[in-house]
Amino acid sequence: MFKATGAAAGAVGMSTVLAPAPATAAPAAFAHPGLLHTRADLDRMAAKVKAGAAPYTAGFAKLTANRHAQSGWTANPQATVYRGAGSPQNYTILYNDIHAAYQNALRAHVSGDTAHADTAVAILNAWSAKLTSISGSADRFLAAGIYGYQFANAAELVRDHDGFELARFQKMMREVFLPLSDDFLVNHNGAYVTNYWTNWDLTAMACVLATGIFCDDRDAVDRAVEYFKNGAGLGSIKNAIPVVHDDGLAEWVEAGRDQGHALLGIGLMGTFCEMAWNQGVDLYGYDDNRFLKGAQYVAKWSLGGDVPYTANTRKKGAINGWSGSETASEAAGVDPAMTRPIWAMIANHYTKRRGLDASYVTQIAAKAAPEGGGGDYGPNSGGYDQLGFGTLAFTRDRGEVGASSSPTPTPGGTASEAASSAPSGQPSPAGASPSASAAAGGDLAATGSGDVAGWAAATGVTALAGGLLLLRRRGRAGGRAR
Repeated sequence: MFKATGAAAGAVGMSTVLAPAPATAAPAAFAHPGLLHTRADLDRMAAKVKAGAAPYTAGFAKLTANRHAQSGWTANPQATVYRGAGSPQNYTILYNDIHAAYQNALRAHVSGDTAHADTAVAILNAWSAKLTSISGSADRFLAAGIYGYQFANAAELVRDHDGFELARFQKMMREVFLPLSDDFLVNHNGAYVTNYWTNWDLTAMACVLATGIFCDDRDAVDRAVEYFKNGAGLGSIKNAIPVVHDDGLAEWVEAGRDQGHALLGIGLMGTFCEMAWNQGVDLYGYDDNRFLKGAQYVAKWSLGGDVPYTANTRKKGAINGWSGSETASEAAGVDPAMTRPIWAMIANHYTKRRGLDASYVTQIAAKAAPEGGGGDYGPNSGGYDQLGFGTLAFTRDRGEVGASSSPTPTPGGTASEAASSAPSGQPSPAGASPSASAAAGGDLAATGSGDVAGWAAATGVTALAGGLLLLRRRGRAGGRAR
């Protein structure tokens, strides 16, 4: 799809690998809990916080201070959720309730306070009793993908709690979220496969994988893992990271778009890899640690470092309809102050579980710590794209591999958009509105258009045209982002 000018380099780091990787193909039964957090992870968080150990206590303080993490949160379930279009656009209700369920469930595991678990169960049961569809513009696929994987993670934390309607929630996941995400990966909303940037695929992939694990659906998990390795769209690993350089950095294709969506993509791919790892499937290490090389690239670039970018052209438009193309020729400008709660998970996997060097990822993770979650990164949807709290959830001792040091018997592997919001404290620019792509392609979208304005203020967006973000370059020299 994209011409790869670099060759796969050798090992990213020189450190000794501390633990064996999980098997590529996993056996028969799923591990529960087994999405972003295993039983060992939850026990570690509780023990470290009880002992007053840093940085877990700082991470837990971020959780307990979040308004979503308070017991007694009352859900507001909807029969139909609309994103991008519809009457009314109400997806903000959904993502606020999801983050309240997740944060209360996580807080219950760490503190032992069952009131928080009861709150999470009440939220999840309310939605599974009412939600029947997701609708809207092309952004409906983003809603299904992002909120699907997040819903599954929240529910996984209380799947054995008294009163949780597990079968009903599984039915909702299979009938409301999974079909949209599966369809997107096959048909891409009737568009050319490259019309949608990397993060669109990754949201759908995360939903399919998380739903498969949560619902004990081997076929769904296999579909997701196979797409990660060989999918036609820009979310598969060799299309998301098309060029690998000899210095151990690999170009993240969406760096040619903008910083916010590149960070979203890194966070989503890390989430995908973590969920697979916890079912005994090592995608973090797939293709000579290709994801690490891409994460290192985005981390260095986001810190203001100079990175190369190989020009690529993607086809846009609808099959048997309008068509066009777009060439990205350089990495976009960045704001080094922009942050998302994505780095602790990635840094801890590679440096603590695997014993590899990840200097840029480690640096940016330290800068972002302690990581918060939904509600800590602005009011718009981009501030809720990750579940967060990585300082609490993913900090681990060196050499600790968790439940996957010897792969648990699971069927995890095959053999073989969202807009971003400003960091906390950054207001949305007055009068800003998302760009619509209807003039060019009807229901096709070049970006998750619902909440671009919120993070635009932080990244230096000066114009929106044709659904594509045009960023003010900061301190550029020689065509490189600094």
